[in-house]
Amino acid sequence: MSMHPIAHAATRPDHPAVIMTGSGQQITYGEMEAESNRFAHLLRAHGIAAGDAFAVLLENRIEYFTLIWGSQRAGTMLVPISSRLTAPEAAYIIRDAEAKLLITSGYFTGMLDAIRAECPGLAVLVMDSGDAEDFAAALAAQPSSPIPDQSAGMVMLYSSGTTGRPKGIRPAPPADPDPQAAVPLVGLAVMGAGMPTDGSMIYLSPAPLYHAAPIGWCSVVHRLGGTVVMMEKFDPEEALKAIETYKVTDSQWVPTHFVRFLKLDPAVRTKYDLSSHQRALHAAAPCPVPIKREMIEWWGPIVNEYYAGSESIGMTMIRSADWLTHPGSVGRAIYGTLHICGPDGEEVGPGEDGLIYFENALLPTYHNDPAKTREAMHPKGWMTLGDIGHLDADGFLYLTDRKSHMIISGGVNIYPQEIENLLVTHPKVMDAAVIGAPCPDLGEKVVAVVQPKDMAQAGPTLEAELREFLAPSLSKIKMPKLFDFRPDLPREANGKLYKRELRDEYAAKAKEPAE
Repeated sequence: MSMHPIAHAATRPDHPAVIMTGSGQQITYGEMEAESNRFAHLLRAHGIAAGDAFAVLLENRIEYFTLIWGSQRAGTMLVPISSRLTAPEAAYIIRDAEAKLLITSGYFTGMLDAIRAECPGLAVLVMDSGDAEDFAAALAAQPSSPIPDQSAGMVMLYSSGTTGRPKGIRPAPPADPDPQAAVPLVGLAVMGAGMPTDGSMIYLSPAPLYHAAPIGWCSVVHRLGGTVVMMEKFDPEEALKAIETYKVTDSQWVPTHFVRFLKLDPAVRTKYDLSSHQRALHAAAPCPVPIKREMIEWWGPIVNEYYAGSESIGMTMIRSADWLTHPGSVGRAIYGTLHICGPDGEEVGPGEDGLIYFENALLPTYHNDPAKTREAMHPKGWMTLGDIGHLDADGFLYLTDRKSHMIISGGVNIYPQEIENLLVTHPKVMDAAVIGAPCPDLGEKVVAVVQPKDMAQAGPTLEAELREFLAPSLSKIKMPKLFDFRPDLPREANGKLYKRELRDEYAAKAKEPAE
């Protein structure tokens, strides 16, 4: 039996494929099939053949799935662009990916002229434009029958640029060019996460579709015949309301979402019926142990975690029962083989931190960047995402931090994640980022950039309270030398923190002449 929207459109054409929580807009499998075929024809009409790239700069909207599934049967490379980027950053990705077409919406009108200026000759289709470049009109002009040369398309995600300029992650070509051929993530979803195969799944997606996890898991839901319930934008109470309203069975989150949930008033948290909710996946960043423990106490043993990356080089997974006996772990490998290596490239023993590598048959490359690809590779052909961690005696993986985030202060290696995980558990803290800032005495000093729950509380009294809170758990060298209170942090909607922006800011300050 084929696990693909094409098959579900034939057997259950009226079953909802997508529901938008804000507008209530829906599209059925039959409608999505017709629109996807039209989009495949539209790509060919623009001269975009199998292997060619096109870029997508969109907010969360229902048409995104037309683009995903139209491209997936046209053999093309869909390049999602973060809506958080500036026009020059978006233009860089369009040029680097050699995209022949940009699909965007009226939401990004303010950026479009600048993108055109940096990408002369770029073809553009705009949703809601109502003019010659109107996407809906161009789509409607195409036939709803399949294109004659169908083949499996791919998605080229760009790294979030948290440590430098974004890099395109070019996936390995699919093992089978048939669009309806099985893909590894479906097997991992069913066997690892326990997702149902009978089309009964109702999956809540609260994050932007331009990220790896939402686009990947939503595609899996459609392959399994389920319904994607997509939020236009995450709001903790609205997410709880959506679970009750749509009787959501499955969902995917990041630790930042959990923190936001737990900061809600208790009366709001208990207001909604969450009894339909059977599986809650989370990933993207290490989850503080107290936060996850609270979520399991609230939602029950349905909170399952995985560790992976946009590169799709491997995956670990851990269910609630195993996590409770291995708190802080991200699980055992379920896709690829794990190797933990020291600075000399040799594997280290249980309990010893090192660079995490995955051994796998299919590995990506970094588009137009062979040096970065080489940097990520082990001499034995394994690949790393750049994370530090260790295995325990039972083979469970624990993440320490990203190698690029490590602070070296007075010759001591300090991992910011440990400090951040403590800070976000304080009742007066909404979010926190810990970075290394230039210091003439220590090389780098530890700086905690904190978003208070109430900005009116920011100041020396809160700083003293936080120092007292951290003191029992941190050695003196790890204690922040400076607390910087801000109303917001540069965090992506997928939970990733743009620490580069904070580090660059402090580096620039260090170069300023003393007054």
